[in-house]
Amino acid sequence: MGLAGIELAFLVKDIAEKTRDYYVNNIYSINQNSVLFKLHHPEKPDLFLVVSSIGMWFTGIKIEALEENKLVKRLRDDLLRLKLVKIEQIGVERIAYLTFSGFDKEFVLICEFFGDGNILLCNKDLKVLALLHSIQVRHRELRVGTIYTPPPQKGLNIFEISPENFAELKSITTPIAKWFGRTFGLPTKYAEEILRTANVSPDLAANAVTDQNIADLVSAAKTLIDTIISGNHTPTIVKTEDGLDVYPVSVAIPNSEQEPAPSFMEGLDRIFSKIILEKGKEIKSGSLDKKIADIQSTIDEQSRAISLVKEKAEKISSVAKSLYTFSSHGITNIMDPAASEILKSQNAELVKDRGILFLKIDDEKIQIRADSSFPALASTLFNEAKRQSSAIESIESLRRKNQKEIDKLRSKSQETKKAVFFTEFKKKEWFERYRWFYTSDGLLAIGGRDSSSNSAIIRKQLAKNDKVFHAEIFGSPFFVLKDVPESLPFDSLNEVAQATVCFSRAWREAMYGMSAYWINPDQVKKAAPSGQFLSRGSFVLEGHKNFIKAPNLKLAVGILYHDERYIIMCGPPEPVKKICICYAVIEPGLDEMTECAKRLRVEFIKLQEDIAKQFTIDDFVRALPAGESHITESGNSKVESP
Repeated sequence: MGLAGIELAFLVKDIAEKTRDYYVNNIYSINQNSVLFKLHHPEKPDLFLVVSSIGMWFTGIKIEALEENKLVKRLRDDLLRLKLVKIEQIGVERIAYLTFSGFDKEFVLICEFFGDGNILLCNKDLKVLALLHSIQVRHRELRVGTIYTPPPQKGLNIFEISPENFAELKSITTPIAKWFGRTFGLPTKYAEEILRTANVSPDLAANAVTDQNIADLVSAAKTLIDTIISGNHTPTIVKTEDGLDVYPVSVAIPNSEQEPAPSFMEGLDRIFSKIILEKGKEIKSGSLDKKIADIQSTIDEQSRAISLVKEKAEKISSVAKSLYTFSSHGITNIMDPAASEILKSQNAELVKDRGILFLKIDDEKIQIRADSSFPALASTLFNEAKRQSSAIESIESLRRKNQKEIDKLRSKSQETKKAVFFTEFKKKEWFERYRWFYTSDGLLAIGGRDSSSNSAIIRKQLAKNDKVFHAEIFGSPFFVLKDVPESLPFDSLNEVAQATVCFSRAWREAMYGMSAYWINPDQVKKAAPSGQFLSRGSFVLEGHKNFIKAPNLKLAVGILYHDERYIIMCGPPEPVKKICICYAVIEPGLDEMTECAKRLRVEFIKLQEDIAKQFTIDDFVRALPAGESHITESGNSKVESP
């Protein structure tokens, strides 16, 4: 399947709306013709946009790099940290301009989704800086250093359809469906759908179309376009003999199976990602498949050779047996003309080569003596048949060896194809970018990981009903307890105070007996007093501070079922044991973060194997406090896994 111009119009509008204020966090290679953009927003979930020679779409899956893409390094150099500020379509053409801007720089990524497709990185003046494929044809040239030139527009713009576009119909006899699709550059599926909606026969001659037909066609076309571009449509996945396709609207297609798609974008993701995945399997197993084909060809030749040798041996044996009947026919010598007639009936004959007598059976020549007796001649032929048959064993041995090799390669090819797979991007809650946990009272607590997230928590996440926590030690994170009720939840206050201390430098240096304090949001001043300077992530805290001593340096890591998925939570032991399905208590010392993360994963696999295996070591590292830690206790809680 390929994108139509009216489908691209919807995608451009949808992607532009959803990526507003997002910037490029990273760019990954998928294959030679496709790259993956990770787009980040300070307060919204990350978006993953595939830009390929076949289309562009948001994806919910991650395909490991199948091939290196030569554009990725250049795209990273120029586009990382820039905002995607604008997406445009060129008329009704299958061409999109993606404009990235920031830090006094501007670049335009031009994507062509027709023919073999192309991706070009240009500066703001559309000078080509890098591209997938250089092109030199009669009407344009694309290479590094040239100014981008779009292809000449073919046909009329369906977005601007009007009755005046049909003026030439009176002199045209071709069917209206053919003229309509060609003139407006529409795929057959949409041209026929517009004709069906307008109640105009696709086989009607163009010059027989009435003014009313034209008015109906214009109305049907505008309705279809508006339905697709507005997003107020019912996308459908269609299965035919040619494979899967997805349409933003329901289209009447004979001999097809149709099912609703969650959205046109998700339908594209399902189908286009499958295309990329299947090509990836071919790429990864290509060399093995070629070896398999070569060996299979050898095996076929060996099978044919065995059949041929068997046939020859049987014919030689058949002639040998017939020699015993010659005497009963009154034949006394092999040179007798009557003998030649019998031999001829068996595709055998006597021939001489340089004075030496041979008995030729088909194309096999066997040397004989003219004065030999028939039993002696038969013995000579039987010996030759045995010699031929012995060759079969040798060929058969080689064939068995090749068959073992091909079976091994096929198994390896299947394993290689299995290694090409995708994983779903885990949807993340906004608070997962910070330290976080739920208290025993069910309140959310979030904390900074570094100066940048410390600043984000205070500047972007702090609300009037929250409480702000900080430890009485240099290098403490800020923690915020969200939506605190008027009747203060003392268990939650104590738990957040303990977490604030544990995630500070106190853990790394095993500083027991430390305290944290909480204050109200209006006591946090985001600007330094006149004449003073605040480092990044620092704030001025004024007024009365409510101190709480941390009873110990203990945290617990647990697996929490939240919003239909499992996530790793780290906080004081009490709430973790209360709401997580399994837990492990940790204290400072002994194991580096990575080693402790490995031990945690092993421990959780013992407790909840199927659930714990979906987490990587990095997932556990991200939850741990900075410094060394060791496990002191673990177990399953009373919370049951859904």
